[in-house]
Amino acid sequence: MASVNPFDVSDSEEEAERRPNETVDTERSPSEGAPGPPPGNPFSPPADAEPPTLLLSSNRTSPSGEGMSVSAAATSTMAGGVETRVSVDVIAAQLLRDQYILTALEFHTELLEAGRELPRLRDYFSNPGNFERQSGTPPAKDQVLGPGGPLNRAGSISTLDSLDFARYSDDGNRESDERVAVLEFELRKAKETIQALRANLTQAAENEVASQERKNFKSSPEIQEPIRPLEKRALNFLVNEYLLKNEYKLSSITFSDENDDQDFELWDDVGLNIPKPPDLLQLYRNGGSTPCSPRDKVDASVGVAFGDLPGNCVAREHQKKPDLLQQQQSEVVQELEYQLNLLNSEKQSLAEQIKKLQSEIQILKKSVSSPPPATLELCSSSSSSKPCSTNPSSVPSLDNGQYLDIRGVSEAGNDLVSTSTQNTSQSQQQTCNKATSQQRVQFDQPNRKLSPAFQQALLSFCRMCSESRLGAEVSRIADSEESVMLMLGRCLPHIVPNVLLAKREELIPLILCTACLHPEPKERDQLLHILFNLIKRPDDEQRQMILTGCVAFARHVGPTRVEAELLPQCWEQINHKYPERRLLVAEACGALAPYLPKEIRSSLVLSMLQQMLAEDKADMVREAVVKSLGIIMGYIDDSDKYAQGFELMLLSLGDPSERVVNAVHQVFIPAFAAWTTELGSLHTALIPSLLARIEKLLTQGEHSLDEHKLHVFLSALQSLIPPLFAVVLQNAPFTSRAKPHEDIPAIEVTRFPRPASPLQDMAIIIGNRELLSSLLLLYDHQLEHEGTTGWESLLWVVNQLLPQLIEIVGRINVTSSTCVHEFSRFFWRFCRTFGKIFTNTKVKPQFQEILRLSEENVDASAGNGILTKATVPIYATGVLTCYNQEEDRKLLVGFLEDVMTTLSLSHAPLDSLKASFVELGANPVYHELLLTVLWYGVVHTSALVRCTAARMFELLVKGVNETLVAQRVVPALITLSSDPEISVRIATIPAFGTIMETVTQKELLERVKMQLASFLEDPQYQDQHSLHMEIIRTFGRVGPNAEPRFRDDFVLPHLHKLALANNSQTVESKRIDIAIHLFEAYSALSCCFISEEVMVNHFLPGLRCLHADMEQLSPEHEVILGSMIKECEIKVENRGISDAQGSISIASSLVGEDAKTKFLSKMGQLTTSGAMLANVFQRKK
Repeated sequence: MASVNPFDVSDSEEEAERRPNETVDTERSPSEGAPGPPPGNPFSPPADAEPPTLLLSSNRTSPSGEGMSVSAAATSTMAGGVETRVSVDVIAAQLLRDQYILTALEFHTELLEAGRELPRLRDYFSNPGNFERQSGTPPAKDQVLGPGGPLNRAGSISTLDSLDFARYSDDGNRESDERVAVLEFELRKAKETIQALRANLTQAAENEVASQERKNFKSSPEIQEPIRPLEKRALNFLVNEYLLKNEYKLSSITFSDENDDQDFELWDDVGLNIPKPPDLLQLYRNGGSTPCSPRDKVDASVGVAFGDLPGNCVAREHQKKPDLLQQQQSEVVQELEYQLNLLNSEKQSLAEQIKKLQSEIQILKKSVSSPPPATLELCSSSSSSKPCSTNPSSVPSLDNGQYLDIRGVSEAGNDLVSTSTQNTSQSQQQTCNKATSQQRVQFDQPNRKLSPAFQQALLSFCRMCSESRLGAEVSRIADSEESVMLMLGRCLPHIVPNVLLAKREELIPLILCTACLHPEPKERDQLLHILFNLIKRPDDEQRQMILTGCVAFARHVGPTRVEAELLPQCWEQINHKYPERRLLVAEACGALAPYLPKEIRSSLVLSMLQQMLAEDKADMVREAVVKSLGIIMGYIDDSDKYAQGFELMLLSLGDPSERVVNAVHQVFIPAFAAWTTELGSLHTALIPSLLARIEKLLTQGEHSLDEHKLHVFLSALQSLIPPLFAVVLQNAPFTSRAKPHEDIPAIEVTRFPRPASPLQDMAIIIGNRELLSSLLLLYDHQLEHEGTTGWESLLWVVNQLLPQLIEIVGRINVTSSTCVHEFSRFFWRFCRTFGKIFTNTKVKPQFQEILRLSEENVDASAGNGILTKATVPIYATGVLTCYNQEEDRKLLVGFLEDVMTTLSLSHAPLDSLKASFVELGANPVYHELLLTVLWYGVVHTSALVRCTAARMFELLVKGVNETLVAQRVVPALITLSSDPEISVRIATIPAFGTIMETVTQKELLERVKMQLASFLEDPQYQDQHSLHMEIIRTFGRVGPNAEPRFRDDFVLPHLHKLALANNSQTVESKRIDIAIHLFEAYSALSCCFISEEVMVNHFLPGLRCLHADMEQLSPEHEVILGSMIKECEIKVENRGISDAQGSISIASSLVGEDAKTKFLSKMGQLTTSGAMLANVFQRKK
């Protein structure tokens, strides 16, 4: 598109067409009575001044002869030599065009001093873009940087004062200074590049609509001219500015999202050469009173001799090429005459050709090859039309024959005659018509005798436009697949920005098909860039559509083009600011993995995903990265990447996000295990590596174990159980005999634990459910009857894996409920996966051999026997609970009874038994079983066992429902509370306290309260120091959570009695023990709300008694007690003051209510009107 001078506004074609009646006029003499200027207009020319001379210089061709009249007028004007007056605007334009910048500036200054500002000079000198060197991007050949061109900026001169000697000294930090200088230089270059690009953008936007298209719309005022890109960007900026000013922030955000290619914070983004208009409100207010355009005003003229100016200075330029601007007026006139003669010859040749075609129509009667009123078809350059062409350079075809021209006969005729002579065109057209007459569409020719000229003029009233970009695309229809792709490649970049964001996924098939079939690599790259940037923040469904399209593209084009065209798009967006776009990249890497070259799959793509896993901050992106890594592991075949895969597994398992860790177990580990299975390193490298890390963790953390890392490694081992069992089945002696058939019974639903994902389903790992069923039958038969001889994979599990796991279990801390639970779940899944026969014959014997249930197996002195380790709860809850049949339950009950008996008789710690009860008690299925075990202890002959059973009830009460508590627990505890042994009775107190804390049934609470009262009030327990300590400890534990009534009426009064009794205790050791326990109990209860009565009668007196003990026994506790007493006394005093104030406020509120009632009653009695009612509330004057 030809460049348009941005400063030659007054000389544009639009103004020339807006004022078509203006003609060239010479200056009249003063004697002819030229009218003077209207009074009061200082800008009007003087009386002797004439209107500015208009000389039209254009390269438009018009067969009507208007050009001749204009040129003749120009010739007469030039030949007359009469003195003319040139407008100030024309002089300014000439100065700027010839780059007399300083002269133009001086001219502008003189005009300003005279009070006559010229818009052209004001806009030029107020635009900084006209004076900056645009070195970022060199202008194209047809690009116009402005009439003045870029001004050279003087380089900076280093003077003595400006030198920075510290920079060149040895002590200064020269490296950092040089780095700063380089960065400043790069920043300056980037800004210059941005300015250059904006200038190019402005120029392109101004030249977007062709002059011919504007002419067509000017000639038809009822048709609105389409909006230009520059106008659209300006209006978008004003609309967004209006929305922000009027607090429509959400609408502004939506509007910005739909125009994401525009920066609404900077007006220069619209265009550097465009001054910012007023806002929309000001435009609306000024819309009613249309001010006169600056173009309609006449500048004051100055007298200049016509001969002193070049010939093209006075002309109204509208030439599309810059080189024509320098031609003289005479050359323009000659050019116009030449074009007019050429048009006349074209018209004659067309007329003759139309006559010839009409004669052919009459000869052929009904068959018509090319009707004159319709389209004039041209010969195609395809294989079918090549014999028609004799001279390739003269064949009258458009776009290399790839399109059928549907333009009017006049346009087609112009193209035809302008490229060849008359005789050659006629002969070639006849030849081609004969060769392609069978392929052309035929139209009915009306039986009329209209002249070709009349028909052409008649058809000219059909409003068609083919000069614009869109008109050119519409006017030609593709006749081959390649031409369709070319058309789509040109149109899609213009279509996409104008489609709503919510509906842009509808364009995905069109973009993909074009990208697949387009012959130009650059256009394909642009289309794929549009695809990945189609939606700013694509949601899940939109990403699925894009990924589906990428996979379809990959299947169609092959691995080479996927690597060369799709992967670069992913790489560009790996650090995009929106997580949805990075998520699209992560998902695309996995979706495209099967269609990439294997070298790229295991190198570039793997590195991209590893970088995103380590650096991306969004959880959903890292989750998608892990899933894509799993897919990569399913297709990788480079064994050297095993170490990298293992490190990626550990890195992703340590991710802080739970959703990322879940993705590791669901996708990555199964895929990685499948690869290591093929490599033969699942049971030789992967599982041993994890076990070694667990052992190292236990060795390093003997005092403080890192439970999180232990969970990470153990969970990875748990996810490897299904692949390990698959290895055992696939490498068994019977594998070759396994044949799926219909007679094989189906696999039980509960045969395997529920898989975390389909990739951990045994049927999917093996291949299908029928084959798995056949293998399981042979597996059970082999274990039960034939043994494991020669079965290397299973022997490794039995002889190496199981002993190592049992050894690790014995080293973990039994008091860590988290570790016990993790290992219990691991063994439960392990035993359920390998089956009941394997568990009974291979797993249980190894545990039972270690857990020899005898008193000799417990070192009572050291307390570190195997029965005190975590092996007991893990065996009980992880192995013995795998199967829930009657014999399994009996085995579990017997094991727990034996452990309880052995530990009790050996005086060993009960931590392992407590851990078993806590783990089993979490599942209500085992409550009855545990109560059975405890009843065995209640009726046991040994007091040690009964005492242990009483303490176990405390752990069980919290999880058991109240019905079982009432029917099974309380009767057992009451039985134990009357035991002959005082230690057994004391052991029931914590369980009674827990019941008071958790149960809500009043009957149960009363029974427990009576039992505890008997312990406190029965004279036989008055000297039982251990019982008193246990009761105080229990009250301090359950008091804050117990029912307030129980706490106020029972707990605090009895604590007061115990504190008072302790003052008279003669044994100092017992006295200090009771005092310490009372101090802890009172500290816990001080946080509760206590009524004033109880505070005064029991809580404060008890604290004072305890304070008296601590003064003698523990001075450090005495200080704390003193502060507690003061706080309680202040609370009591404040509560009394607040109560007094409350009574006053209650009285005042009653008075206020009375006044309010009276006021409302008065208001109800009013029957006046609304106006009178308003006067009621006015102040009296």
